[in-house]
Amino acid sequence: MDFKDYYATLGVAKDATADAIKKAFRKLARKYHPDVSKEADAEARMKEVNEAYTVLSDPEKRAAYDQLGRGYRPGQEFRPPPDWDAGFEFSGAGPAGPEAADFSDFFAELFGRMGARGRAHGHAAGFRSRGEDHHAKILVELEDVFRGASRQIGLRVPKIDAQGHLSLEQRTLNVQIPKGLREGQIMRLAGQGAAGIGEGPAGDLLLEVHFKPHPRFRVQGQDLYMTLPVAPWEAALGAVVEFALPDGSGLKVRIPEGAQSGRQLRVRGKGIPSSPPGDLLLDVQVVVPPATSARAKELYATMARELEFDPRAAIKG
Repeated sequence: MDFKDYYATLGVAKDATADAIKKAFRKLARKYHPDVSKEADAEARMKEVNEAYTVLSDPEKRAAYDQLGRGYRPGQEFRPPPDWDAGFEFSGAGPAGPEAADFSDFFAELFGRMGARGRAHGHAAGFRSRGEDHHAKILVELEDVFRGASRQIGLRVPKIDAQGHLSLEQRTLNVQIPKGLREGQIMRLAGQGAAGIGEGPAGDLLLEVHFKPHPRFRVQGQDLYMTLPVAPWEAALGAVVEFALPDGSGLKVRIPEGAQSGRQLRVRGKGIPSSPPGDLLLDVQVVVPPATSARAKELYATMARELEFDPRAAIKG
């Protein structure tokens, strides 16, 4: 997938005001609209212009695009990094809108999950309406999911200033992370969305929870996965080994005699502590000690002489 430079498509600078972006779009729309244009590629160009304007005219999409696109050139191979959109607060909680069907894979990859920006309209005096819900993706530590915790999170909220330039405001919230959260679960913070119209109540803030990468554990659903290193003698003879879970508690696991690398052990109930809890799956990895001393080399030489073992017996002619 190639990176798309929406600023170049509209012919505006990266610090262009909202009015400048609107004027550029109108100029290009008059040139390429299929109903009036005589250009051979008018329909394709109009789709590109519409896509660029959909992003750059929306402060939320534009702020996310600017953050993600730093350092990329038009046509450069592009893959968005994991969780690139975490920490942005968006209005709405639905898909990017029906117009996305005509847009590129680049647009769908970036904004297919993002909230659709609501448009304010004038209302008669005395009109009351509940405020719009906002949506944000947050990353939490696996340790907090095991123990539960109170954490302070920062969200970036796009704003257009009085001069029409885009800026980002920082919003800080205290959030209670309950024990046993699942990946993708939505936490609702009542009254933390957009203000209501008239005397209507404020909307809610919907936080979509994702886990930060962990150095030892990976998560699938409610289950935890971990690579478990074992010594050759532990694998050959069997052993009981101990290691720490994300909450810091120790867990003892029996390695069966004759275990080989790639064998998977399941410990029930030691995954995400939800109701019911997930399981812990351990991928055994036999780790060979290095022969860095004379004694180690002597032991390996003894094994080579006295053990009738050929690891390649099954693949010999």
